Amino acid sequence: MLDKMIGFIGAGNMGSAMIGGILDASLVTTSQIIASAHSPETLDKIRTKFSIETTQSNEVVAERSDILFLAVKPNKFSEVLPQIKGHLKPDCIVVSIAAGQPIANIEALLGEVRLIRAMPNTPALVGAAMSALCPNDKVTPEEVKLVESLFNSFGRAEVVPESMMDAVVGVSGSSPAYVYMFIEAMADAAVADGMPRKQAYKFAAQSVLGAAKMVLETGEHPGVLKDAVCSPGGTTIAAVAELEKNGLRSAVIEAQRACVQKSKDMSKK
Repeated sequence: MLDKMIGFIGAGNMGSAMIGGILDASLVTTSQIIASAHSPETLDKIRTKFSIETTQSNEVVAERSDILFLAVKPNKFSEVLPQIKGHLKPDCIVVSIAAGQPIANIEALLGEVRLIRAMPNTPALVGAAMSALCPNDKVTPEEVKLVESLFNSFGRAEVVPESMMDAVVGVSGSSPAYVYMFIEAMADAAVADGMPRKQAYKFAAQSVLGAAKMVLETGEHPGVLKDAVCSPGGTTIAAVAELEKNGLRSAVIEAQRACVQKSKDMSKK
């Protein structure tokens, strides 16, 4: 168990998912987490759900925290960060999960701080996030490992250079939306072929989950796993041929690159 006070400024879906993961992993007790939010309804909800301390004061959270998660929307940074600048503990580790907010921008608002820029994704809500972490030069390797353990409590996490963070937004931050569209399309086809919709979603989603698990646990190249399903003259290769004919790979690549470009554009504002 960690001997740290953990603070959250912002306690929406992502903040709530992170709090739940950290508590479920027994990394800290409920008395070691404090959270703030603008909405009293949000605070009531997370206080009831997690039995943690809550407040509407961002300054109080900053003063109390050894590790402080900034879980507010990027457009709120110019308002929130000046509020807390003079209230941070000298050795506080600040963790930002906002898209399109580079380390330099955050340092310009907060000054010299131990800072980790992070990008989790919404499967944190079910303990299956993929998160990228990028520390500034003031964070020690031991502190990075500490924060990494928190992110691993609700999924998987890896340290990446900041130059890769826009690519991370495309490949994991936003990509659950692409996968949901794929699952929905698979289910629609199954419904067209006579399967009840609720059952179709289950078959499609479980198949995607299983395929992803095969990639992660076998270590095989996705192409090798695909080839193993494609029997000569069989049903799967017929489907793969149609996907290739209709440009599935190209559509995914172009969509993801558009996502990355949008992330780059946001970083320049």
